[in-house]
Amino acid sequence: MQTGSIRLGPTSRPDHSGGMGPRKFRPKKRLGQYFLVDPKVIYKILMRAGFRSSDWVLEIGPGRGALTLPLARSVQHIVAVEKDARLVHFLEERLDREGITNVTVINHDILKWDFREIGLPPTTKIKVAGNLPYNISSPVLEKLIQSKRILSKAILMFQLEVAKRLTASPGGKSYGAMTLAVQYHAQPRILLQVSKDAFRPKPKVDSMVLALDFNRPYPTRALNEENFKRVLKGAFAHRRKTILNSLKADPEFWNRDILLESMEKCGIDPGRRAETLTMDEFLCFSAALP
Repeated sequence: MQTGSIRLGPTSRPDHSGGMGPRKFRPKKRLGQYFLVDPKVIYKILMRAGFRSSDWVLEIGPGRGALTLPLARSVQHIVAVEKDARLVHFLEERLDREGITNVTVINHDILKWDFREIGLPPTTKIKVAGNLPYNISSPVLEKLIQSKRILSKAILMFQLEVAKRLTASPGGKSYGAMTLAVQYHAQPRILLQVSKDAFRPKPKVDSMVLALDFNRPYPTRALNEENFKRVLKGAFAHRRKTILNSLKADPEFWNRDILLESMEKCGIDPGRRAETLTMDEFLCFSAALP
């Protein structure tokens, strides 16, 4: 199956003045609205993402349609979920003017919308795309993980700091519970870093586009996923403490003797900090706990 062609015609060029045709919209800070306006960045995202002509895409926060319009020309269908009703009406009018009929725009909060309502054909999985508002990155990731059975891949723009956490390796400050939770369920890959100058209004920090492949989760699976999640939560709750002290600091977790016994089974020094443990060590440790 061939990758769909990507065309950035005149209708895909952004309005650098900050307006949208005859209308003027002020971005809402409470919604974390930063509009991507650099056509070169849009082109790079679409070329590197590998969308195909048969894809059904869920776009989170389409905004003014900078990504929506060129993407619609290369995939089967897009369901674009936008919380801001002003932008919903604008985007619907823009799509109508351009004669684009394979985009369904839904006015809803993505955190409250049921992904199953996308109406997928049988055996088809969703690809997700979006420039995530910085203030909802974590809950969106949690929702994607919860919906992983109907997802194949997510192409998402994150604040640079968040993207570095998701792709981090053991031993650094960026490595944490979020890193392990995402890498357990999907393989992350960096597509490109995006300068803050590519947005209007200009945010304070740069961004990064990641591909999260839900068809390629971590190869070793947890014997007890509830234990695994509890261990990650407790291990990184007090980053300056050793993993033993961090876990036993919360009465909801296991007692000291059980923790020590389980660590010994996996060859884990209880004096280490959580940020030094690998995925395999966390999986072994969580499996050894009762």
